[in-house]
Amino acid sequence: MRTWGGRTVEVLALENGFLWKDQHYTSLTSIAVAVTGARWSGPRFFGLTRHA
Repeated sequence: MRTWGGRTVEVLALENGFLWKDQHYTSLTSIAVAVTGARWSGPRFFGLTRHA
């Protein structure tokens, strides 16, 4: 979940991708680009980090 431009962007993680606004996406990056209109790293946009 992320707030962008005053609206909440909520994504559901599936076994084979992601669901946003009743559409299937294969990556978080493609959702981030659709939301912002600019090239973003999906994990970075949604605030995900790697743990060692």
